Amino acid sequence: MEDGRARKIALVTGADGGMGRIHVRELSKAGYEVIMACVDVAAARPVEEEIGMETGGVLHLMPVDLGNLQDIVRFAEEVKSNFPVLHVLLNNAGVLPSRAKVSADNVEYTMAVNYLGHFTLTNLLHPVMTKGTRIVSMISLAYALGRITPELFVPKSQNDYNRFTAYGSSKLALYYFMLDASEAWKKEGICFNVADPNIVSTNIIRMDNLVVDKLCDWFFRPFINTPEQGSATMLAAALDPQYQHITGKIFKNCKPVPHKRRFYRNESQRKLLRNLTLQILEEKHIKI
Repeated sequence: MEDGRARKIALVTGADGGMGRIHVRELSKAGYEVIMACVDVAAARPVEEEIGMETGGVLHLMPVDLGNLQDIVRFAEEVKSNFPVLHVLLNNAGVLPSRAKVSADNVEYTMAVNYLGHFTLTNLLHPVMTKGTRIVSMISLAYALGRITPELFVPKSQNDYNRFTAYGSSKLALYYFMLDASEAWKKEGICFNVADPNIVSTNIIRMDNLVVDKLCDWFFRPFINTPEQGSATMLAAALDPQYQHITGKIFKNCKPVPHKRRFYRNESQRKLLRNLTLQILEEKHIKI
């Protein structure tokens, strides 16, 4: 491929999902070549074709399993070998399993995909980031339900599994990762923030219960954000010129908002998360 320094390059994880496809479309409209990182290329192909026809932009559909650390290493190496510079990284992908699952690395699946996969990918792509690169991770108001404990990554039995606690903990972990990395990378001119889209009408909120999901479709979804509305906050953090030098912030309703002190000042949980994360990567012989 030609030198990526002459082009604007963006990468979106979960690029074929409810909000992911909006992120891809708007980045493409803004003149970015977009790497669409998806777990299932066959399922994502129609999305790629639709957006390509609409925007006329250059899209690169590439497979990656965020629940598999070795596949993330493979994917990151492929990205770095083809794109010398990355200007925007949107850590958009997320899962909310209704039942307990385990990743390929024997990690609780929600934590593996939502946090550990993005932590690893972001760090592995750091070498191709430059002054002005913007990273935005998708969190959720559920991060307030999260807890960082020594058993954070340990697979759960079905009886011990609570999907909302697992989800909230993964989003809290993403928030703490952002705080650490934004401090470390600020001197390089790399901006790292998180975005809370509020409650959004995507498939992630399905409960895998026919009756409950149908009631949700009728009485809940009409009153929550559409994917377009939910995507607006992450896109503001990534594209709005007025935020080009903002880093280490939570974005909500398309603007930075104050941190919650009980999380922002919780250095003990941040340290525990760092240690647990690095221990897993060391065991898998992954250097970041």
